[in-house]
Amino acid sequence: MFDTLSGRLSQAVASLRGRGRLTEENVADTLRQVRLALLEADVALPVVKAFTEAARQRALGAEVVSSLTPGQAFIKILHDELTRVLGESGRELNLRAQPPVVILLAGLQGAGKTTTAAKLGRFLVESARRKTLLASADVYRPAAITQLERLAAQVGAGFFKAAEGARPVEIAREARQHARLHGYEVLILDTAGRLHVDREMMEEIRAVDAVLEPLERLFVVDCMAGQDAVNAASAFGSALELTGVVLTKADGDARGGAALSVTQVTGKPILFLGVGEKVDALEPFHPERMASRILGMGDVVSLVEQVQSRVDEDQARKLAGKLAKGGGFDLNDLREQILQLSQMGGLSALADKLPSGMVPPGVAGQVDDRQLRRQVAIIDSMTPRERRRPALLDGSRKRRIAKGSGVQVQDVNRLLKQHGEMERMMKKLRGGGLRKLMRGLGGRFPGGLPRGFPPLR
Repeated sequence: MFDTLSGRLSQAVASLRGRGRLTEENVADTLRQVRLALLEADVALPVVKAFTEAARQRALGAEVVSSLTPGQAFIKILHDELTRVLGESGRELNLRAQPPVVILLAGLQGAGKTTTAAKLGRFLVESARRKTLLASADVYRPAAITQLERLAAQVGAGFFKAAEGARPVEIAREARQHARLHGYEVLILDTAGRLHVDREMMEEIRAVDAVLEPLERLFVVDCMAGQDAVNAASAFGSALELTGVVLTKADGDARGGAALSVTQVTGKPILFLGVGEKVDALEPFHPERMASRILGMGDVVSLVEQVQSRVDEDQARKLAGKLAKGGGFDLNDLREQILQLSQMGGLSALADKLPSGMVPPGVAGQVDDRQLRRQVAIIDSMTPRERRRPALLDGSRKRRIAKGSGVQVQDVNRLLKQHGEMERMMKKLRGGGLRKLMRGLGGRFPGGLPRGFPPLR
């Protein structure tokens, strides 16, 4: 999401390299570049002004530690100010109330409220272990009700379907009553959106809010909305007593201005980040980690948490034991790794959390979900013996596999090359290379690995 902004901020800080200290002149020049980078990212002008002024005062008043270069000192200042703009410290959903706890979703049409309702439902069912009911009060877009009903079944949540012709306020009242009668702990209500803010929309959502008295009122906003997101945030903030924000479509080519503006405009924290279309593509928002990602420092803590939550531990343990005993890394193992990579959002999702410079330019975009599925299809077209012994794959066998999986022979060769590279890497890690790799990673952060990273043993 912040690729362009990260690049521009890195260029701005690079201008301080080689300088002996931070002066009013070089700070002013660097902040001019920072200001332009933020404006190009569609950050609201008042936020930009406040950000650059706070950074200027800190930079000129800071006593730079002798072991740090001006560039490093300034990055620390930018990181602190970005964290402040993004909300300082994240918080969890407030579920401490008499059930059913009601969560109301509000926002413009196309912001992703319906899919966000399903993602939140999945999060509550799987992570918070709460019996959750989804309901839709969007009577203007019938497809939204059908979509949410299907998604509710997919994520393991209940769904309340109102009678034909029911109005939003009736739906809200009946959904809460249904949740009470059937022992649901949480009710998530998806509301109607518009292409723009209007009086009728605001009156309707106020009426729904009055009936439900929700504990959480979440404003759902599209990261790619730019200044429209700021205007909508202001309007909804005036109509409702918002408690938090959910940013959606953060995996797209957004300039990121909404993320840096909406908290300041609403005065409410960002709670979640939508990072894809799948129902599991929702991450709790951590301002400090996001600030690190914007500055190209990556978010290794979130990456570790993601791996720990989605990687099959039993499978990983079996592979580690096999390698430790001198067993080879065959194509069955590669297939498992590809499937687990796909479950974590693909290579681009992982690369986004690594510090800049650790992933070669363009690599993240080279593998998408379709390519991952194609690679699995290639392996599935092999015989069990071929998967265990890739050396058997001669020209004739490769042509058969390519035909069976609907790809070219070059694609088969490319997969085999990838397997060979991974096999060599696995052999290195088997000899204690993993510890060396992690120590090298720690060297990319002043003071070592970020707070919260598992210790090396």
